[in-house]
Amino acid sequence: MEKLEQQVKDTFHYLHNHAEISWEETETTKYIETILQENGCSVTTFDDCTGVIGEYGNFEADLPVVAVRADMDALWQEVNGKFQPNHSCGHDAHMSMVLGLLRKLKEHPELKEKIALKLIFQPAEEVGAGALKMIEKNVIDNVDYLFGAHLRPNQETVMGRATPVIVHGATQMYRVEIKGQDAHGARPHLNTNAIEVAAQIVDALSKIHLDPRVPHSVKMTNIQAGGKSSNIIPGSATFSIDMRAQNNEMMTELVTKVKDIFEAMKNLYEVELAIIDTENIPAAKTNPEATLLMEKAIASTLGKENVDAPLVTPGGDDFHFYTIKKPELKATMLGLGCDLTPGLHHPDMTFNDAALMNGVNILFEAVKGVYGIED
Repeated sequence: MEKLEQQVKDTFHYLHNHAEISWEETETTKYIETILQENGCSVTTFDDCTGVIGEYGNFEADLPVVAVRADMDALWQEVNGKFQPNHSCGHDAHMSMVLGLLRKLKEHPELKEKIALKLIFQPAEEVGAGALKMIEKNVIDNVDYLFGAHLRPNQETVMGRATPVIVHGATQMYRVEIKGQDAHGARPHLNTNAIEVAAQIVDALSKIHLDPRVPHSVKMTNIQAGGKSSNIIPGSATFSIDMRAQNNEMMTELVTKVKDIFEAMKNLYEVELAIIDTENIPAAKTNPEATLLMEKAIASTLGKENVDAPLVTPGGDDFHFYTIKKPELKATMLGLGCDLTPGLHHPDMTFNDAALMNGVNILFEAVKGVYGIED
């Protein structure tokens, strides 16, 4: 156990120190591929994208196929005054735990003929596109059960506890362009100030009122307008909108309201305003059977008293595309307590790395549970 724990921590520290952003996880892919091969997996990589799949066990027998997914990409974030790839969402920990699961299974060679396990190391979760790419690659075509894992901040749960299902909300992000002509700072009547248009949009977004019983939010998260010259009124700007809703139906309503605001601003200010890029992630579709398997795995590892209730969170994860695209898939995501502070996506995010082995052991029990394997 001490050797395995050290391997898991060493893997985590390597991945943390070699973070790569979405679709650029090339060295991460090579690193994981090597570990998979060293531990008896057949491996699949892709010519047109990052990511790697490992298969371990008996795929010739008539066994249900269990997949465990780990996301690979880091955020592009300012850390100590410098922008860089940064694993502030815990994906380095997720990869380390799934590789730890494989290493633990290898320590139990008697299990290899009794399971059919697929390890999915998925790129580009942070841009909501990696799961769709893996689906396009037919990665889940033969999968019956799918497990994921995610570190949780201490606002949601603490070290030594875990939830068997994370009920993520839906997310939608727009990149929007206001297109006009610049004007001299002394002649504001000669153009429409794109900053004023954006400010009106912010104000209008704050006045959206939907059913308060369903959590939702919408806000502008960045804006770029103008250049170094302060005596030019910018006619153009680009900005981003982040929308959250706890279910997919509320997200549909929210998107309609936001698009209505865009159309109204186009007409009011007589400017070009267009959505130039979008990202979206659906809300979770939960599965009782998979959730129960994970609940039993947590209880077996941490004790029944440390099983949390289902965690409802406004955060999103493209993990849920798998069940949207394959509704019969029995899937759930483990939410792992680890004393994570100050929070996910904070540049200085940190957690108790002793939780890594909790994750390994829970996933190990969940995989065994699918096949009814007792200790």
